[in-house]
Amino acid sequence: MGVSAELLEAADHLRKSASALRFREDRKWIYNPLEYAWKPYLQYIERFARDKKRAVFLGMNPGPWGMVQTGIPFGEVSAAVNWLGIDAPIGKPELEHPKRPVDGYLCTRSEVSGRRLWGLMQQRFGNPENFFAGHLVLNYCPLVFMEESGKNLTPDKLTAPERDALDAVCDDHLVDVIAILKPEFLVGIGKYAEKKLRNAASAMSVDGMQVVSVLHPSPASPAANRGWAQAAEEQLRNAGVWG
Repeated sequence: MGVSAELLEAADHLRKSASALRFREDRKWIYNPLEYAWKPYLQYIERFARDKKRAVFLGMNPGPWGMVQTGIPFGEVSAAVNWLGIDAPIGKPELEHPKRPVDGYLCTRSEVSGRRLWGLMQQRFGNPENFFAGHLVLNYCPLVFMEESGKNLTPDKLTAPERDALDAVCDDHLVDVIAILKPEFLVGIGKYAEKKLRNAASAMSVDGMQVVSVLHPSPASPAANRGWAQAAEEQLRNAGVWG
């Protein structure tokens, strides 16, 4: 079995395990893009994850205007369509929040985090093939949680029992991904992802693998708003990920 097939098998297990989890009754707005946007994710993995990677970048979970819309990690629509060339059909979640519809490639909102992340990769590497020759971008958790108001609820804000059950599923998948890709560098996009990567690397007891992090590109971060691309590139150079 090739690398992309192994990753898709692991992702299929993750999407089913995550969908089987049960949360509080008032958490009715939960999307799993690996379910309704599986085809674009499959296209992403089959096209860009055929081989092992030198560096794996990890985000927290889907954003409402990113992976929720396209099925691609940090999947800002323009980047997913115009740079990555993703064009597989996208469905809808079973229960759709009226303030957070899934419009797929027709979504007119731009996810700032995704625009910054993929914008840096495009600026540095030119085309996707150059970037994915040694890198891959994934998310730790496949689920997005929304409050009644439509506000995004990040996984770290769940109750302890909910969080523990979700982490168990996501940790297992992360260990599988690392074992398949055997990267030299694990790059957490933000401190939350870095912590998850350190936990996974520690559990695996693998030598020669470095865990580092870059500033999260979220517009909620004042530091990111002062020049995220320059800061991230400097962090990656200092860590030895980029020359």
